[in-house]
Amino acid sequence: MTNRVLILGGRGRIGSSVAQDLATHTQAEITITGRSPEIGISNPRWKFLVLDLAEVDKLQQAIASADLVVHCAGPFHYRDANVLKICIEQGVNYVDVSDHRSYTSKALKYHEQAAAAGVTAIVNTGIFPGISNSMVRQGVEQFDTAEKIHLSYLVSGSGGAGVTVMRTTFLGLQHPFDAWIDGKWQTVKPYSQREAVNFLPPYGRTGVYWFDMPETFTLPHAFPSIKTVITKFGSVPDFYNHMTWITAHVFPKWLMHKRGTIEFLAHVSHFLTDVTNNFTGIGVAVRAEVTGQKNGETSIFCSDLLHQNTAMASGCGTGSIAQLLLEGKLNKPGVFPVEEALPTDLFEYIVQSRGIKIYHNWL
Repeated sequence: MTNRVLILGGRGRIGSSVAQDLATHTQAEITITGRSPEIGISNPRWKFLVLDLAEVDKLQQAIASADLVVHCAGPFHYRDANVLKICIEQGVNYVDVSDHRSYTSKALKYHEQAAAAGVTAIVNTGIFPGISNSMVRQGVEQFDTAEKIHLSYLVSGSGGAGVTVMRTTFLGLQHPFDAWIDGKWQTVKPYSQREAVNFLPPYGRTGVYWFDMPETFTLPHAFPSIKTVITKFGSVPDFYNHMTWITAHVFPKWLMHKRGTIEFLAHVSHFLTDVTNNFTGIGVAVRAEVTGQKNGETSIFCSDLLHQNTAMASGCGTGSIAQLLLEGKLNKPGVFPVEEALPTDLFEYIVQSRGIKIYHNWL
């Protein structure tokens, strides 16, 4: 029997990358959704369904006919957890590419209901958060006691993503956020405290800044010995970082809280990256450093990942989790961030199957 996968928001850059990954690695019947009639569906195996998430009856019907739902309809800052709630009611497994703490918090509140219904729901499964979180888990497991996590993300130009990802970036600048530092929650300003990080070539030493990500609170929960979690993000070319810093720290707060401002900034940025992509590419670099105690000494375990296309890397992260669920290799009823759901042996299997190389070294 062929598995049926419903990809909400499947026509966007991230959603279509997930669909492509699933088409490559599974025989699943794939239905992608969008709010307007079909335009340019690139794979004859894919079906298309016009669907707005506000159409609850139609959404329920679509979910009921699926074996797995993949939620790619961001930005997740604006989303409630209704899709997840319906999946639990219908007994359908769920995966998403969510990347904001407000949504992750809402989703995790359904843990008990999902567990009782036998539904496996895994959130934050893209590239960052997603593959990055599993890199951290792999690092934590190298230690007798892990103490500190430092995650750094770098994206070239648009990363091959669409306007939605640009919206996500600017929405992440609206509010200070809580970070787990030295064993207590401390308030951090977005896009502050620039730090130079050594990424793999061709990027090299590049600036990154504090950025609000769900792993700032999911990782301390997953690994209770951790006393500090740092999540920082940067762009290539570097002048985008300075523009983003100005947006975060100079623009009036009341202006940044207007949806129209976010839309304007997102579209202008996407236009600019369409130009600079020709020079910078659309790749991503992730560096995960875990500090801890091993054999009585303090050490740092570093993991580095490069991918030439950020959107495609996100598709690999989410598509691989979906594949494991469809094949029955991953079954963990409840709602979990990816680092709590995916064991390291399966993580190593899926990145190898997709030709993704992660480089490790000890400092």
